[in-house]
Amino acid sequence: MEAADIEEMGPIDYVLIEWADSEPTGEAVPIVLDLVDRGIIRVLDFALFAKNEDGDVAAIDFGELPEHAAALEEFRGASSGVLADEDLAEAAAAISPGALAALIVYENSWAGPFAAAVRRSGGQLVASDRIHVQAFLAALDAVEAG
Repeated sequence: MEAADIEEMGPIDYVLIEWADSEPTGEAVPIVLDLVDRGIIRVLDFALFAKNEDGDVAAIDFGELPEHAAALEEFRGASSGVLADEDLAEAAAAISPGALAALIVYENSWAGPFAAAVRRSGGQLVASDRIHVQAFLAALDAVEAG
């Protein structure tokens, strides 16, 4: 990456998704690809792996995916080189035995120009966190209950 590209980067997030009782259908892939096409996100890393009932973890080759999950092939080669074996081990520890999982690291490209403008103006990020939907809905329920 060029220095100018790094200066314009937005925040980086990750999601870890598991399919404990089923295989991925690929239904979400077009949505992610649309976000990429529109410049909202940029997928930096995509790892697909399985954890057997004994807790052993193995990477899944895209060619091994069932036909209905073939859309995941779009993410083949998405690797920044930043994800280390320790990161994958930590992700694997978080999923259920017998599950298939995807770890997606992505840049929030939409926020890049804003973040760069803040940095150029002398500002800096002091705090950042994510409010999960379930927690937000519970808070709304509490407000409504009164």
